[in-house]
Amino acid sequence: MSPTSCRLAGLAVCLSFCLSPFTSASAQTPPDTATPAQEQEPAQEPGLSPEDLKDIEEALGQDAAAATQAGTQPPATPPPPASSSGVTLSPSNLDFHGLNIAFILDVAAAAFTSKEPLQTGGHDPSVNGFNLQQLELSINTAVDPYFRFDSNIVFSQFGVEIEEAYATTTNLPGNLQVRAGQFLTRFGRINPTHPHAWEFVDQPFAIGRVFGGEGNRGLGVEASWLTPLPWYVEVLGSVTDATGESTARSFLGADLGGVTSPFDFQFTGMVKQFFPLSDDLSLLWGLSAADGPNPTGYRNRTDVFGTDVYLKYRPLSGNSFTTVALQAELLYRRRQVPEDVLSDLNGYAQLSWRFDQRWAVAGRYELGTPAYRRNGGLADDPLDAEWSDNRQRLSANVTFWPTEFSRLRLQGATDLAGWRERPDSSVFLALEVVMGAHGAHAF
Repeated sequence: MSPTSCRLAGLAVCLSFCLSPFTSASAQTPPDTATPAQEQEPAQEPGLSPEDLKDIEEALGQDAAAATQAGTQPPATPPPPASSSGVTLSPSNLDFHGLNIAFILDVAAAAFTSKEPLQTGGHDPSVNGFNLQQLELSINTAVDPYFRFDSNIVFSQFGVEIEEAYATTTNLPGNLQVRAGQFLTRFGRINPTHPHAWEFVDQPFAIGRVFGGEGNRGLGVEASWLTPLPWYVEVLGSVTDATGESTARSFLGADLGGVTSPFDFQFTGMVKQFFPLSDDLSLLWGLSAADGPNPTGYRNRTDVFGTDVYLKYRPLSGNSFTTVALQAELLYRRRQVPEDVLSDLNGYAQLSWRFDQRWAVAGRYELGTPAYRRNGGLADDPLDAEWSDNRQRLSANVTFWPTEFSRLRLQGATDLAGWRERPDSSVFLALEVVMGAHGAHAF
């Protein structure tokens, strides 16, 4: 076979691959399996003589030379095919002029022993039977050399919600970065994440009790600075609205007036530090604080202080899939109320072990105290009237990933609420599927 016919045959193979629009990235041909193109040389196209092939080669060479003189290079491979709507189709994502789109579906079957489960997360399974936790539409793209756009739109059985929509700078000097729009504040580890990034089906009740079912978020602006210290230290601060559903647990909440002074905003500050303890072991430690007005009286405010730690072991040698991660958060809340100050403590600790490429197990312990007055006595908490004793919850699960685009998780929990006569138990079987391009999550 002549060199020209070999090149044309190779081009034909490339074209046939590119014209398969929805080839999964995880469905590549195994290394020990030969394709028909490898087993047998492609035959010469009927009706093409050696002279015809030579003419085709010369024409291609003339086109390449003309493109070079015009200051452009011919494409090395044909672009992926486009649908009638103009959306470009590629193996792992939908790309509309650089716009990455992904859908993440989370559903769960649940069984509770209590008629009134104490779930606090807005995406938690909360009733017996089937639960649609969320259908998330994730959209992100580079806008221009200066901004990036990200949004997360959540569909539920009861409506559509813009969970996040913000622009982030990409070209500021001095290791500075700013984002503006609606976003989850980066308080601790769980609050700025979405359900598909969690190690458990439900949200720790510490987050739901302090910040609400949707976590702490709002419209505002955030600035971050990566310091020039010898180890990784990032300092962040944000100013957001103190009103809205996602501030009702500790701050103003919904429909409680507008902004009349700078004190009507919520202020949040964080410090994140990363320590590479060894090639296989790393530690992330964070400190967070949030301050804002609450609705109990004129100039009454709430302060929330938190610390979080994330210790991860993952051996880099030997092609091991083993990952062991310890994560913990502790939140202390202090609220001014008429003629008193209330405080409570909430936290969790969880340990996960991924022992195989497709299998992992995890366990979690949670603790929440009742609200105490300034003098140390129990308070009548207007937010949690029945919370008169400690609450503890123990959870464990096993997770299986059929592929990187789907996940099955079986979880059981025992909830020990001191004000109830007996423990509450729950079992979840959750399914998650991802379609489209979804970027990696932060460490």
